[in-house]
Amino acid sequence: MSKRKRIVVIGGGTGVFTVLSGLKHSKHKLAAIVTMADDGGSTGILREEFGILPPGDVRRALVALSHDEKTLADLFTYRFEEGRGFEGHSLGNLLLTALERIHGSFDKAVDEAGTILGIKGQVIPVTFDRVKLLAYLEDGKMISGEARIDNLKKNRKRAGIKRVILKPAARANKKAVKAILEADLIVLGPGDLYTSIIPNLLVKGIAGAIRKSHASKALVINIMTKRGETDKFQVKDFVYAIERYLNSNNILTHLVVNTAYPKKEIFNKYHNAEGADLVIFDPAVWSKSKFKILAGPLIRKDGKFIRHDPKKLAQTLLKILK
Repeated sequence: MSKRKRIVVIGGGTGVFTVLSGLKHSKHKLAAIVTMADDGGSTGILREEFGILPPGDVRRALVALSHDEKTLADLFTYRFEEGRGFEGHSLGNLLLTALERIHGSFDKAVDEAGTILGIKGQVIPVTFDRVKLLAYLEDGKMISGEARIDNLKKNRKRAGIKRVILKPAARANKKAVKAILEADLIVLGPGDLYTSIIPNLLVKGIAGAIRKSHASKALVINIMTKRGETDKFQVKDFVYAIERYLNSNNILTHLVVNTAYPKKEIFNKYHNAEGADLVIFDPAVWSKSKFKILAGPLIRKDGKFIRHDPKKLAQTLLKILK
């Protein structure tokens, strides 16, 4: 029987949820390192009113790794649609806030929530420092806050992102650094480049640990671009951005790329409503690349969204360990 390996997934949002929900069915040891820069919606309100670290991305990762007890997972994702003070809040976010109050630390709250959900693996906040994400645009303007950077109103345009920083500077959670150094495979993405993935690399100690780690390092390229964040991006642009914040162009070992086209009606919905385009992969451009390219049809066939298929994505990533 082959040895169980250690896989670390770094990111946030639905991207990390997709990777984890596929990989949790493998025999390997999993750890999710998630961003602490979220400040929108229910998460933002709880940050303001209770001073808690942002629970939203942690909640998604916990649910992704949870045991197949659908009721509990549904409970954590349930969102109130009415009620003064409750409207818009996720029950999972409220439970994490309560657990933080009961146990005295966000770290213990996450561990306890993981026990309740019977998760396979660990969910690790990238930092315990309270931070805000700032984006400097190509036209010299600055946007403060992950939610404002992430949410661009329909039919509105803005200059591209030049760079992002965390304010104040943040120190890495020691558990996150340990997990990275012990990993056999590190997976970055998919997910919003500047608001879900790169904020983790801005935390002092994370990029250095990734550079130092002997693990294989895979970047999962997004299927679609995002207006105001990755307009007109090609595969090379995603790679360049990650390498820039890793402070090295010799760290990533594998690129995971989708080659399938989404259904026309769904693509048109994304393109017309959100200004999104398919990230095109040209095999000829990468034929002599230093990277090992894992390319294939990875789009989920069912549903109304253009997302990676968790099972196919997991199968592709597990090839790296073989």
